[in-house]
Amino acid sequence: MNREMQALIAKESTFQEGVEKLLALRGSLFEQITQIVTTFPEEAFCQMPFAGADGYHSKTLAYSIWHIFRIEDIVAHEMIAGDQQVLFSQGFQDAVQSSRITTGNELIGIEIVDFSRQLNVKELYRYAREVRQSTDQILKHLEYADLKRKFGDEMIEKLRNTHCISEAESAGWLIEYWCGKDVLGLIRMPFSRHWIMHIEAMRRIKNRLCKLARKGVDPVAYCGLSCNHCFLAAWCGSCRTAYNTCSFATVSPDGKCPNAVCCQEKGIEGCYACDLLEVCEKGFYVPSNDRANAAKAQALYIRKHGRQAFLKVHDRLHEKYDFARTQEILGQDYQEGLRILEEN
Repeated sequence: MNREMQALIAKESTFQEGVEKLLALRGSLFEQITQIVTTFPEEAFCQMPFAGADGYHSKTLAYSIWHIFRIEDIVAHEMIAGDQQVLFSQGFQDAVQSSRITTGNELIGIEIVDFSRQLNVKELYRYAREVRQSTDQILKHLEYADLKRKFGDEMIEKLRNTHCISEAESAGWLIEYWCGKDVLGLIRMPFSRHWIMHIEAMRRIKNRLCKLARKGVDPVAYCGLSCNHCFLAAWCGSCRTAYNTCSFATVSPDGKCPNAVCCQEKGIEGCYACDLLEVCEKGFYVPSNDRANAAKAQALYIRKHGRQAFLKVHDRLHEKYDFARTQEILGQDYQEGLRILEEN
């Protein structure tokens, strides 16, 4: 999408189409931020699982969100629109509980962790959403002729006077970098590519946190699926941890799968320990889910033969089929799925 947008936006005949592509790209990327904020526990946002690494993933989730949208807020409003930053116009510095107004480029190591700990993540997300929406409006009102607008010494001085960019060597370069670009150049970096780089880093951070969370945890999910054999295993921390980002958790209230919530309320190990399993239509077992019967078949197998036997039979099935095919085989009817599991 980014490559297509870059080509479209550079030509007058396709400029508006390019803007629409850019807005769609930003919407898709922001959805990933939304999913992280709504499904990950608060403590995840100040963790630094790649501390000392060379790359954007050496930061924290909270820092990444702050950094992306402080840069966008400054560039969009101070430079392009010439109005007040969202951070100040809507009182977000107090709401987010931030001790600074800079982009954060000057922070390193434990400073990033300490800064991340002080931030109110929900308010930080609200700030990010408002900045994104305000920038989208600015982009929608741009004309092709605006792309060639450049910035000179007056803008450099203006940005310095905001004190939103640290004078530290690791941050001070940003001002001349931005002012060396025209509006098209700013669209190509702070409003798009910069997002891609840092959101990809956030994905790496969250996946690592999930992997660490799963260590030593029962690999059998509440609903009866095997986390060891699930295609989501690379980026889900299991429904038995606070890092539950399975498919039903991400679309459920408060990021909690109905199956997990039900089992926790009943004080049972999993749906396989419930007398209502055969008739249950909660969460993963909702009839509209094409994998409901496969999940129920596996839960029934666990009830009869235990978790260890279940994991071993799954190993054998996965030697024959890939994940999707296994679900197709088990999912036509849960009783037939149970029979197939027992035969293997």
